[in-house]
Amino acid sequence: MAAEIRVRRFLCASFNRQPPKDKELKMTIKESLGFTVLSLLMACLLLGLQAGCKTDQPIAAELQSLQGTWEGVALSQETPGGPFVKSAGTITITITGNSFHFHRDTNFWFETTITLPAGTAPQQLHATIKDNAPSQGSNAIGKVVVALFKIEEGILTLAARGDGSEETPISFEDENVTRYELRKVQHQKKNTQPPRTK
Repeated sequence: MAAEIRVRRFLCASFNRQPPKDKELKMTIKESLGFTVLSLLMACLLLGLQAGCKTDQPIAAELQSLQGTWEGVALSQETPGGPFVKSAGTITITITGNSFHFHRDTNFWFETTITLPAGTAPQQLHATIKDNAPSQGSNAIGKVVVALFKIEEGILTLAARGDGSEETPISFEDENVTRYELRKVQHQKKNTQPPRTK
């Protein structure tokens, strides 16, 4: 019975409650508006921070055309002023984002990070060596190799001076460069659909 009396008193007090005065109502609206604005600003700030801290930033437009796996040959001059001669082995270059992997064989490969400086003609590629084949030693790590590059008719042509030279090549025909001519490898997609029956 005592519980019933408490419930009645509570209900009577709730129904007999007076509406808030205008001043109290205005404060409530101002406070709620301020809280809403603050909440929206915090949400925008958090979204902005999240967008700015993405680890997979979009690939720069200049790097976009280089993305993928390229295969080809190295060409060099056997004698000064002589014709460029193709190497026997295959060169594979894989570019993902600004990561550049050069591979000739298990004893000659490099992991680099590349940048493309603006305003160079012919276009340049700067590759900072991060890792290399153990047989190459560790002297090359940290060096920047400068190469000229162009893509024409689906062929990526790179020209770089060898032997760890950080000098910029003069041209693609420079007698002191090794030139690489590579084509983009198109990976075959596997058919995941079951064969159709007739």
